[in-house]
Amino acid sequence: MPSASQTLPVVLTIAGTDPSGGAGIQADLKTFTSLGCFGTSVVTALVAQNTTGVQDVHPAPAQFVNKQILSVLEDMQVDALKTGMLFDAEITRTVCASLQTFYSESKSRALPPLIVDPVCVSTSGHTLLDSDATGTVIRDLLPLATIITPNKSEAELLLSWESAERKITSLSEMVESAKALSELGPKATLLKGGHLIVSSRQVEDLLRDRPDIKAFGSGIKERNTEILFEAEKHKKGGPFSSENTDLVVDVLYETQSQKWTIFARRRIDTTSTHGTGCTLSAAITCALGKGSSVVDAVLFATEYTHLAIETAVPLGRGSGPLNHMHGIQQRTIPLITSSTPFPFVRSLIRSTEDIWKDYVEHPFVKQLGEGTLPVESFKHFIKQDYIYLRYYARAYGLLGAKAQSFTTISSAAGIMNNIAEESKMHKAFCESWGITEKELIVGEESSATSAYGGYLLNIGLMGDEQKLRVAFAACLLGYGEVGLWLTAQSKIPGSKIYVQNNPYQRWIDDYAGPRFQEAVRTGIYQLEAQVAADPPSEQRYLELVDVWRTCTRLERNFWNMAMALD
Repeated sequence: MPSASQTLPVVLTIAGTDPSGGAGIQADLKTFTSLGCFGTSVVTALVAQNTTGVQDVHPAPAQFVNKQILSVLEDMQVDALKTGMLFDAEITRTVCASLQTFYSESKSRALPPLIVDPVCVSTSGHTLLDSDATGTVIRDLLPLATIITPNKSEAELLLSWESAERKITSLSEMVESAKALSELGPKATLLKGGHLIVSSRQVEDLLRDRPDIKAFGSGIKERNTEILFEAEKHKKGGPFSSENTDLVVDVLYETQSQKWTIFARRRIDTTSTHGTGCTLSAAITCALGKGSSVVDAVLFATEYTHLAIETAVPLGRGSGPLNHMHGIQQRTIPLITSSTPFPFVRSLIRSTEDIWKDYVEHPFVKQLGEGTLPVESFKHFIKQDYIYLRYYARAYGLLGAKAQSFTTISSAAGIMNNIAEESKMHKAFCESWGITEKELIVGEESSATSAYGGYLLNIGLMGDEQKLRVAFAACLLGYGEVGLWLTAQSKIPGSKIYVQNNPYQRWIDDYAGPRFQEAVRTGIYQLEAQVAADPPSEQRYLELVDVWRTCTRLERNFWNMAMALD
């Protein structure tokens, strides 16, 4: 048996076939390969099906299913496995017994992550699980599962098996049903929402009423991503081009931590949905096989599957298959699509989630929004900000000096000119606070300003335009997010933060206002366009993330400096 040091994750699917290639083990194996895993398979049934529906099912003998399972497990070290269509009670019991027997006798490792996709009925209405098998699934299989992935109909069937009939008709019922399903034994439940229409407003209402629920997805506002929401609203055809958008929402409940997470994305008007559940559970299997947490695995899998639907080529006369191959390119940054228009900037924010939050929701920002920030702290801040502008311009001057193209030289010169004009406005703003021009020119430079400015000059000396854009994006995007965050907080009933008649209202209005927000959107568009035109390697991406992280930390330190009057 291969050692634990194997670098290619081995994953196993135990399911039925699909000769049309869109669902079942065929979809699983495509997904496994696309996501960099070695796929193995055990066939539980030969299924005559295509994009129009299921025509017939020929189950494999249970004893033969057992032999297939042992053929794989005795030869390869499986890192994660999934079950799909099991057809009947005998096959279901055999699968459970085979896994329990093998791993109880194995001295090397325990049962790896098991993903159970409780396939019961096909989209066309054909029964894929005998009624007698449902009880076996509940009693024997679910307790072994790391995560189960039922859709609405499957969840209703499982929850109604030994109790009153249960229907799931709303997002709040999905939330409670996910918890109820986890009480049947699995470590986690992902209740899929593809068959339930949910609006973005309903998601916002849920998140407001249930602050304990964490949310991910391009279909909602993740925390401290107001700038992306605003940019998406202004992007034609974007997921938020209308105020109330239909979404697909999946609900995850983790039994041990008793935590919910929802994953939302824009509902796509398409017929290419054949094998969606198989693909999603297969992608989760890959992620868990590579060592991801359940939340990270589901986030990855939902985004992968959504792109597979969105980039699918119509095939067949019915519900066509997904594009499983979109992941083969192994892009560090996902493709830009109408529902994920800003993958690079979103990944930067996610990569520094804690530091970004500390920066956007810093005590300096909160006190400013509450109108309680000491005047001397604010004056010290805007004086140091004037010095920072000089570094900003000089860094672009260095970029222009090292540039190899007139386009870059012209761009750097234009930005320097804009900074010079901004410095005049900043000087006038400082005067309104009683700060003279002489104080700005001869004022002492803080260590935080020197550290930040020195880092920018170093990036400028590299002559790396992409890195310099990322470095300055931490400032541009961060201040834009702060302006929107303060404005949003001021509208919450009972909030201490206010804008009207706030002593720092002009500062808030400037950064939340249309002129600066347009600059933020332009900055986001330019960053995404540059990365799309020249996709970074994994190493290059990590370098860009490091620049972003460093500048985000330096921006946070800038707030610290202002409060300490350092």
